[in-house]
Amino acid sequence: MTSISALGDALGSGKFVVTAEVAPPVSADPADLLARALPLKGIATAVNLTDGAGAKAHLASLVSAHLLLQNGIEPILQMTCRDRNRLALESDLIGAAALGIRNVLMLTGDDPKEGDQPETKAVFDVNSQGLMAIAQRMRREHQLPTGTAIKGTLDFVLGGADMPLDPPADWVPKSLTAKIEAGADFVQTQFCMDTRIVRAYAARLMELGVAQRVKILIGVCPIPSARSARWMKEKLFGTVISDQIVDRLEKAQNPKAEGIKICAELMQEFATIPGIAGAHVMAPQAPSVIPEVIATSGVAGKPRAL
Repeated sequence: MTSISALGDALGSGKFVVTAEVAPPVSADPADLLARALPLKGIATAVNLTDGAGAKAHLASLVSAHLLLQNGIEPILQMTCRDRNRLALESDLIGAAALGIRNVLMLTGDDPKEGDQPETKAVFDVNSQGLMAIAQRMRREHQLPTGTAIKGTLDFVLGGADMPLDPPADWVPKSLTAKIEAGADFVQTQFCMDTRIVRAYAARLMELGVAQRVKILIGVCPIPSARSARWMKEKLFGTVISDQIVDRLEKAQNPKAEGIKICAELMQEFATIPGIAGAHVMAPQAPSVIPEVIATSGVAGKPRAL
């Protein structure tokens, strides 16, 4: 991978990469965002800024990424297709490049009906794969889809999303392959808290030659209780949590501490799995525990199984 960002360097280093995620606050005061993000400085390789997560408004992800960059934190700008047409998305990509933001994660975006303003009209002019292809052309050819030339530096590291699964015998990762063809350099996955499934998923991707073409970061969460684990399994599409983890949380005297321990243990195991480049730590309800999870795991920046 081209050396154009700290994340790009880390993904190409052969070491285990750990990214984290911050939801920008509903605040016009940068201090509120930085209070969430600064504890991750020097701990996570890069920090995602969500874009209207849960179909709710908050401080813009582009502005949030710029504020993190100004404060020495490597940002990953999330861009969803829900809220903007291709003209606005292309303009934001040019704007991100102008601000020195290099890492961009393309997502479809949550349905507005799931948010707090369900009457909101979704755009979905392009999907995440289509946006990826646009960004790929912009960085490769320095052109908009119209052929209009773009001046300046457009050295993006492009990311997408995927959902690990226990692959059936005839399973082919069509969506992931399409994103790679569209230009994805890395993917961050939905929560997958089951080592057996991660091993099976990675083994199939290695067998098909897919994991050799893209860096895969598995989504994990320090789940604070068995109740939370059950809710995630039922309500968050694509989430995988083993029954053993639910059982451990149920029996734990201190479920929050046990959730941190479980998450760290999973990260340690993932670092031994060929085809897995890292972990993406998300804790939407308690982001303050993410630095402890990463420190407890001890795997960030360590050599990984290739």
